[in-house]
Amino acid sequence: LCVPAVPVLFKQALENTDVEEGKSVSLRCELTKADATVVWKKGEATLQASAKYEMKQKGTVAELVIHNAEPEDA
Repeated sequence: LCVPAVPVLFKQALENTDVEEGKSVSLRCELTKADATVVWKKGEATLQASAKYEMKQKGTVAELVIHNAEPEDA
């Protein structure tokens, strides 16, 4: 028996968030499948974990924390 893979969808999509320059901001989304692979991008560039970008994932919730936010992070 072959069972087709169920696509991963967003249960809760990202929302626009305002933050003061120099502060940290947390962006979260919720997926329909726990521990699905999440890739964070800014335009075409894939973000990598660093002192600036912190990626977290627990169950169906994926989170990107941007430290020391700057206008270029919009």
